[in-house]
Amino acid sequence: MSEINPTGEATNIGTSGSGDVLIDLSNIPLKPLGKREISQLEMALIIGTLYRPEILELIHDPVERSTWVDSLAVAAGAYARMKAGLPVSQIAEELGRSETTIRSHLNMKTKAGKLIHETYEKLKKGELKLLIPFIKAPAAGFEDQIKVLKEELEKQREKNRQLETRVNELTELLKHRENEVQALKEEVNRLQNELEAKSKELNTCIDNNRLLKERIDGFMKNLYKVLEELQNTINTG
Repeated sequence: MSEINPTGEATNIGTSGSGDVLIDLSNIPLKPLGKREISQLEMALIIGTLYRPEILELIHDPVERSTWVDSLAVAAGAYARMKAGLPVSQIAEELGRSETTIRSHLNMKTKAGKLIHETYEKLKKGELKLLIPFIKAPAAGFEDQIKVLKEELEKQREKNRQLETRVNELTELLKHRENEVQALKEEVNRLQNELEAKSKELNTCIDNNRLLKERIDGFMKNLYKVLEELQNTINTG
């Protein structure tokens, strides 16, 4: 049978012989058009990834759970929007993350980005079918657990926002320091050039003084010679 989930998508749901629920996500739009189809692909990527055995193992730990759920949600949201043709700047704005974070997920530089990409490839090949144990009644305290998970997720998101803000501040500070260093280098180069020019000027003055001294010495020799001849003339006269 088909059911309409909260995003408005039609999902094929059946049951296996053991009573487990089989969810077929092969009809999810791979190149979504509009917000509705983006949400469909986003949710399929999240669900398809969360039910991978290694992820189920990770989210048993409350700390890992909040981190992974948030990372997978951001990566899935970014991937679905990218497939819809949205630019990175718009994706970052819609998801409340930096463009660097979005690119890291889309370029599969993060574990979450790699997992979401693998899930998308399964969707693309029509291989994404989930067999989920059917639970007739929720366990006691199920709503409380969901509430705790939501609170943990929101706390983690807030921490991520604070960290990204701090990273941006440090990046700006680094750029400012780099500009200061560059300005100092330029000032040092200017002073070195000025020093070289003054050194050349000083050497020129020294050379000129040497030549002038030589000319004065020559003039004095000639003067002494003339005076000596004049004295001799006076003495013989």
